[in-house]
Amino acid sequence: MAKRILWADDEIDQLKPHIIFLENKGFEVTPVTNGGDAVTLIRDEPFDIVFLDEQMPGMDGLATLNKIKRLPSPPPVVMITKSEEESIMEDAIGGKISDYLIKPVNPNQILLTTKRILERHRIRSEKFAQSYLRSFNKIADRIRDNTGWEEWIDIYKQLIQWDIDLESGDESLRQVLDDQYQEANKMFGRFVTDNYQSWLGKSTPQRPALSTDIVNEYVLPHLRNDQKTLFLVIDCMRYDQWLVFQNLLSDAYSIDTDFYYSILPTATPYSRNAIFSGLFPLEIEDIYPDLWHQGEDERSLNQFEEELLKKQMGRKGVGQKVKYEKVLNAKDGHKVMDNIHNYLQTPLSTFVYNFVDTLVHSRSDSDVLKEIAPDVPAFRSLTKTWFQHSSLYDIFNTLAEEEVVIVVTSDHGSVRALRDTKVYGDRDTSTSLRYKYGRNLTANEDTTLLIDRPADYKLPSPRHSNNYIIAKEDYYFVYPTDYHRYQNRYRDTFLHGGASMEEMILPISTLRPKRML
Repeated sequence: MAKRILWADDEIDQLKPHIIFLENKGFEVTPVTNGGDAVTLIRDEPFDIVFLDEQMPGMDGLATLNKIKRLPSPPPVVMITKSEEESIMEDAIGGKISDYLIKPVNPNQILLTTKRILERHRIRSEKFAQSYLRSFNKIADRIRDNTGWEEWIDIYKQLIQWDIDLESGDESLRQVLDDQYQEANKMFGRFVTDNYQSWLGKSTPQRPALSTDIVNEYVLPHLRNDQKTLFLVIDCMRYDQWLVFQNLLSDAYSIDTDFYYSILPTATPYSRNAIFSGLFPLEIEDIYPDLWHQGEDERSLNQFEEELLKKQMGRKGVGQKVKYEKVLNAKDGHKVMDNIHNYLQTPLSTFVYNFVDTLVHSRSDSDVLKEIAPDVPAFRSLTKTWFQHSSLYDIFNTLAEEEVVIVVTSDHGSVRALRDTKVYGDRDTSTSLRYKYGRNLTANEDTTLLIDRPADYKLPSPRHSNNYIIAKEDYYFVYPTDYHRYQNRYRDTFLHGGASMEEMILPISTLRPKRML
């Protein structure tokens, strides 16, 4: 199909030779003489590129550009001008033009500019593809039985970056990447099975930082330095989603990112309570039995995070005041935004944002959301759209003008569950799809981590259960009864609670407004 060019110039008749030249090169050119017609056509019809005269009477080029950029999915715009004044070009670049040309222009200039802009994506994709194929063997060589926890973080970072770079690339190449991801998670599951328990009796740096270390190692040092601090936990945020958010914040903030491993199970009642308490789940139950409630209702599982945080600060000898808010919906978010300067009057303000987790669960239940976000890149794009229009983004933009340090992390990630594995247990077994606790649970040993002595993993034994099972890779648990119904219902949903790189290896970033530096 011929690429479509819209050319807006009040002297368009004088450009007839240029238009004929482009049409002979296989382009379809639509000429208009004013900005209003250009905006109307772009609103109603798809164009691949727009050439826009800067000095048109009435609505000039910059005004037209502003209207074009407010349209859904605007095409790239090339500004054509008689003026070489720097201010005009700064205005144009501020309006996100793709390029500009100085009059008079010749047909070959137009042709080369068109091809460069329209083929930029293809050229970029081809370069990424070549680079990934050169890196494939290097990554594969690192995925082995003796890979350590630090190297696993580096492997995961590389795979995530390739996932982002290749997200709109060739399908066959994405399949190669998906296969390498799957192989990496298979080996990572073995690594966790062999090493996780040994970490629980050690401290950093002999082991990776775990959920229990986050407040002590990344938050409290700022308070001890009398620095106003905001601690932000975005529930169920993966590293690739944070990279998208980070790109939107990097102009205003200096951002240092480290990584930690979530405890198992990678689920809210365990991992998030461990963050706020600085304790493993069994220790919380032993020390603060009134604050440990086991059940299936999220509000009962994590209703004491503020109390656990204050108790941890007390144990660490930090006496500063703390404010805590849990943001469950847009109304809560706007309330926090409206009062953000009041929170800055307290040494530490802590916020839990549940939207990404809510989006994960909503996609599982909604055919519409599955269609909108059918795979990981599309789901990542959906979370970006939320963030750009959220009160949380407004908060970041507001705080960029303040003397404050912001620590951002997540309690766990999520994995796109594509394969089922059968589980056998009694009627009292918990209902989660990536982890379960109960009596005498059994499942395929290759797909699960079996914990038959919960205390050895610093886990409680709720409801007289005597073991846990944790799904590895991208598996989810299905009972043999009514097997096919539940197999189809839960396949291709984003889940958490298991042992995968996406769920366990999490970013923890420290943001400082650039005005502080």
